[in-house]
Amino acid sequence: MKIALMMENSQAAKNAMVLNELNTVATPLGNDVFNVGMSDDNDHHLTYIHLGIMASILLNSKAVDFVVTGCGTGQGAMMSCNLHPGVICGYCLEPSDAFLFNQINNGNALALAFAKGFGWAGELNVRYIFEKAFTGQRGQGYPIERAEPQQRNAGILSQVKSAVAKDVVTALRSIDQDLVKTAVGGARFQECFFAHCQVPEIAEYVQSLLN
Repeated sequence: MKIALMMENSQAAKNAMVLNELNTVATPLGNDVFNVGMSDDNDHHLTYIHLGIMASILLNSKAVDFVVTGCGTGQGAMMSCNLHPGVICGYCLEPSDAFLFNQINNGNALALAFAKGFGWAGELNVRYIFEKAFTGQRGQGYPIERAEPQQRNAGILSQVKSAVAKDVVTALRSIDQDLVKTAVGGARFQECFFAHCQVPEIAEYVQSLLN
């Protein structure tokens, strides 16, 4: 699985720590991790609004399979991601949230709070969240006797979102294009996207912005 980590300006200083914890958990499991957001306070400036655009482009183009993101509370990043077609983002404060999202909702993005409640041993909480997010089979249901309706409802939710959302390129063209240009402007984002994008229409759109 290809996992993108993307962080915004308010919590960029924690990127090295979060990236280390994600690599510690995900890499031994055979996953590839791409650090596509801000790596420190001086990096290409992003807000949680840009994170949703980036998640949409990476997930809908199949450049990555999963997005780990967040902000101070995690709420803004979650809402920004869930605005977009093809992105189902959960809110995660503790490892049980990651486990239950994995088993019940089986989405493709997680938003973490990197400031609210992030105190002593915060890095351990992040590591344990990643352990629950990326180990075991997904979508098995919890408790197991609820598996069938949970799987059915997760599928219905995806169908409803597809029905009410625009296709991804139309949606992206409807946004202020300066926002999108900033979202795709980072060098590491571009490296990940162009190396792994599987949808030529999205690649052509992103390239047109960069031109």
